[in-house]
Amino acid sequence: MKNLSAWIAAYLIVIANPLNAETFANTNDDQNGKSFAHLKSWVFDGEKSPDKIEIETSNQWRTITDEDESYAIWIGHATYLINNGDINILTDPIFSKRASPIGFAGPKRMIPPVMPLKDLPKIDVVVVSHNHYDHLDMYSLKKLHKINPETIFLVPIGDGKRLKKEALHFRVADKNISDLAQMDITELAYWFETVQKDLSEKQLIIASEILKEIRTRIQFLLDVGLDYLTLDRTSKSLSGGEAQRIRLATQIGSQLVGVLYILDEPSIGLHQRDNKKLIDSLVKLRDIGNSVLVVEHDKDMIEHADFVFDIGPGAGRHGGEIVSTGTFEDLKKQTTLTADYLNGNKKIIIPKKRRKGNGKFIKLTGARGNNLKNVSVDFPLGKMICVTGVSGSGKSTLINETLYPILNAHIYRGVKKPMPYTKIEGLDHIDKVIDIDQSPIGRTPRSNPATYTGTFGEIRSLFAKTPEAAIRGYKPGRFSFNVKGGRCEDCQGGGVKVIEMNFLPDVYVECDSCQGKRFNRETLEIRYKGKSISDILNMTIEEATSFFENIPKIHRKLKTIKNVGLGYITLGQRSTTLSGGEAQRIKLAAELSKRDTGNTFYILDEPTTGLHFEDIRVLMEVLNKLANKGNTVLIIEHNLDVVKLADHVIDVGMEGGKNGGKILCTGTPEEIIEHKTSYTAKFLKKELH
Repeated sequence: MKNLSAWIAAYLIVIANPLNAETFANTNDDQNGKSFAHLKSWVFDGEKSPDKIEIETSNQWRTITDEDESYAIWIGHATYLINNGDINILTDPIFSKRASPIGFAGPKRMIPPVMPLKDLPKIDVVVVSHNHYDHLDMYSLKKLHKINPETIFLVPIGDGKRLKKEALHFRVADKNISDLAQMDITELAYWFETVQKDLSEKQLIIASEILKEIRTRIQFLLDVGLDYLTLDRTSKSLSGGEAQRIRLATQIGSQLVGVLYILDEPSIGLHQRDNKKLIDSLVKLRDIGNSVLVVEHDKDMIEHADFVFDIGPGAGRHGGEIVSTGTFEDLKKQTTLTADYLNGNKKIIIPKKRRKGNGKFIKLTGARGNNLKNVSVDFPLGKMICVTGVSGSGKSTLINETLYPILNAHIYRGVKKPMPYTKIEGLDHIDKVIDIDQSPIGRTPRSNPATYTGTFGEIRSLFAKTPEAAIRGYKPGRFSFNVKGGRCEDCQGGGVKVIEMNFLPDVYVECDSCQGKRFNRETLEIRYKGKSISDILNMTIEEATSFFENIPKIHRKLKTIKNVGLGYITLGQRSTTLSGGEAQRIKLAAELSKRDTGNTFYILDEPTTGLHFEDIRVLMEVLNKLANKGNTVLIIEHNLDVVKLADHVIDVGMEGGKNGGKILCTGTPEEIIEHKTSYTAKFLKKELH
């Protein structure tokens, strides 16, 4: 994406007519404060947001209006934000001697130390109409009324286009570089295909090679299914699958030969419609003389492979062997778990009848965040709902950025602001909302399945009740690896020592004092049924479930972890070694072990990422149990094995990006397949028949 932007910039520099002196004279105002727009009045009572902002401007400056949802204010050297009428201060007001009275630097570019509000110097203010700052971590500012409004100045900058106005005056076919960066890839491809009719013969000669290079690079992005992205999209807003496919497009463009490419689940977040494009791109890499190694569960990808390795037979301690090698046809003849699903011996069964639900609905009206086109949608409660659609169609905006923040704010007083919407009805029909994603259950080796699910607390209490522990006066804290006393102090209970590698990732080596057991000798002498606390942490969930069969509190929690298909992991397995799918199922197990009300709303975003066919079957059994209890389970998913099990499907489309954001059809899977234009309907029809 970065390289493509550079080529477009080069193209604009070569082709665009330079500005004349008169143009600069009309746009380059005095930058010492004399011609800044002055703030006429600011009505603010110290308890709520400003009721009114009046601005007196010259023609060169654009007036801030009610349409501006968010803009940043720079008072002295502190940066504030007005977002949807609320005044906030960035978490760290930062002092910087490099600050310019007409520049805006994001908080990462400014320099410490922090300056207290009471010590603010003479006030200069910058207001930037820029919606990209509304996600920053902020807290409400209550004392802004102490600042004298007469000393405040206003300077509009660039309307969020990131470039000086001088740079934006360079245009080709009436478009500047920012206009092109804000187009989606499909629109950009069409513009570069048709732009030559607006160029003179001389300009065509100059631009021919650059145009050829740009068109080629744009085509690479189209080939890997990223037609809905814009060039100015920030990298941190990309999903893992999108980022991987951008890197893949870069490699295809490099035209290298004799390279081994290794891809881990490149089909993540990809609709079935776009899967073919991705496979064709990988075939191109192979055909020009490269080797492509793909770690994948997708049936279409396996089918197109020249050679397949199947690793198993199970997971964790039950795996680690090559159980099958050969072509796709060779694989289907084997008796492995993967082969059983590929040849149809095993399959995820379609339910004979769909749930009717409880007759209640949550009705969201007028959702218009990002690319959503003022959509209204009903979410039937007591059912399993599946939200489908091609990549970039607006599914995550509708659910994760609009519906979930609304529910979270209503039930838990969450602070995250939802995307714009008109109204929502039916919130009183649910009493809990739980978002179960694939983020890690912990960021350090100290976190593990036993601590996350609360099982370890019960196990520590059990060890403290043993006769030997009672004689020695040991309490449950003695068996914690986070508290001094019972833990190994050399590694502070981590079992490993961290070697910092500066610019490389940290390296973990086993502690030579405790040999990775985390506890000191005295603590390890306490045993329950012949096992020390360290032995318990090294047990698999399957072993621990039978070991603690007579301890109901512990057994119930372990059984839920086993039921979500994680019987192979150990109780003390470090969270940093768990995959995203494993972390998500541990969270599911933690929720299942709690007593539910029957009115809980569960949200899962692509839970099948990284899961084998058998893992998907186990996961869906768990989710069906939740729905059978009267809860609502909402899943954002492309996997057809999940979609076909849903009671209610909401298909968003038609395309991604600007051409998406509409509700195409809703209903049961049987009703969805009757839709004439939906891509999901087309592929789902093959699964149901």
